[in-house]
Amino acid sequence: MMKYLCIILSFYLVTRCSSKPPHVIFILADDYGYNDVGYHGSEIKTPNIDKLSGEGVRLENYYVQPICTPTRSQLMSGRYQIHTGLQHQIIWPPQANCLPLDDKTLAQALKELGYATHIVGKWHLGQYKKACWPTHRGFDTFFGHLTGSEDYYTHEHTGCGMTMTPACSNWKGYDLRENDDVVHGYKGTYGTHMFTQRVQQLLQKHDQTKPLFLYLPYQAVHSPLMAPAYYTDMYKDIKNKKRRVYAGMVTAMDEGIGNITDTLKNIGMWDDTVIFFSTDNGGMVTEGGNNWPLRGWKHSLWEGGMHGVGFVTGGAFPDARRGTTYNGMMHVSDWFPTIVSGLVGSSVNGTKLDGHNVWDAISTGSPSPRTELLHNIDPLQPSPKADFMGNYVVKDPQADTFNTSIRGAIRVGDWKLITGDPGDNRWMPLPDSGITPPKPTDPKGKRLWLFNIAEDPNEFHDLSEFRPDVVEQLYERLQDYYKTAVPVRFPAGDPKADPKLHNNTWSYWED
Repeated sequence: MMKYLCIILSFYLVTRCSSKPPHVIFILADDYGYNDVGYHGSEIKTPNIDKLSGEGVRLENYYVQPICTPTRSQLMSGRYQIHTGLQHQIIWPPQANCLPLDDKTLAQALKELGYATHIVGKWHLGQYKKACWPTHRGFDTFFGHLTGSEDYYTHEHTGCGMTMTPACSNWKGYDLRENDDVVHGYKGTYGTHMFTQRVQQLLQKHDQTKPLFLYLPYQAVHSPLMAPAYYTDMYKDIKNKKRRVYAGMVTAMDEGIGNITDTLKNIGMWDDTVIFFSTDNGGMVTEGGNNWPLRGWKHSLWEGGMHGVGFVTGGAFPDARRGTTYNGMMHVSDWFPTIVSGLVGSSVNGTKLDGHNVWDAISTGSPSPRTELLHNIDPLQPSPKADFMGNYVVKDPQADTFNTSIRGAIRVGDWKLITGDPGDNRWMPLPDSGITPPKPTDPKGKRLWLFNIAEDPNEFHDLSEFRPDVVEQLYERLQDYYKTAVPVRFPAGDPKADPKLHNNTWSYWED
């Protein structure tokens, strides 16, 4: 039996009780940079995000993963990627891989509690068999893309991202589905508008006596860089073309979020709704995104790749916490237990989770239960080399002990340890900003760094030589996690995934 939501904040002398469980909307922005939101000082206009976050709590010590699939997998499962086999890269379209089917998803958990569950947007958690698709992983309905980086107007995905024989770089397939079926009639409709409008339709049709979980993983603002002229014309003063188009894409997404908010209010659902917002990784600086002043960007274990933009808001969010900032440590894997146990009030006992229930922390301002965070351990980084047939040698991470040649990063308290090759280590200011950033001075072959993130959030000062005691402590924790890791799953691409074999669509190829 689902427990009714009752939030009692005696410290603030505020009591707020609802007779029914709250509606939950989770918005995930794609490749959205730390320096691309108005309230972080960006030149990009995000009035709706700024207003919504300002009416809730902004999360300023919040982390995601450096790339798409790992963040989505941890959001849906509440588990670190070392425990799902998704430690390396993303799930590419021709790979026979997906979020393990024995891992309960957030949607499945909420559906069991009586929620109507819908996903609108980008899945990117595997499609090689139908059992991996959203409607088979707890969602009542699905409207969106199975893969990623689709054209915003044709809704086609080109290429495969992998070395294969025969080559797959020219594969092209249509990728837009309603539930399990290909849906047509949307060519020429801008993707961000298309997803926003579908969410508004779902809200208007929803039976408000039943609690709603709506997951909106926008394709925006991932490349390819495309936006209607109406939005890019707002940024004629931005000289860099990629940044200008990217800015237009952000503002289109922000407008969509505002439209969804207006719909919630117009149909009387706002007061019973909690909204969660997150990015999936840092901005891609080569595609218009920016994370200044943080170091690094998408794909990297530097702060610019993982320090996420996030907030919680909505009509059902506690009044006493509106307009606040929360600096307790949080991670994307925390949302599963936070929503299911903390917000809805159900048990997560029996579910294997790495995430923490942080609802009390963010809704009352109390200390976070999370004091440690594994960013990742990837024994296949840098990328493994494929043989002439395109097969990858996938090593069992438990075969050897952890060492500093392995790409990894961990946070314990204020301390962060990085090992191996963490990715591009530069600080990248905005194009045409006139700012001359510092240049990295790391010697070639360096494989160990230590930073105090509270004192040095931009990772200027490596303290590994000065605090060997802390290095040893965090290194031992990496070794402990490494012992619990499951084998990496990163299979070779399968020629049977070729869209030509599936009526020129991206689809499943195994039963």
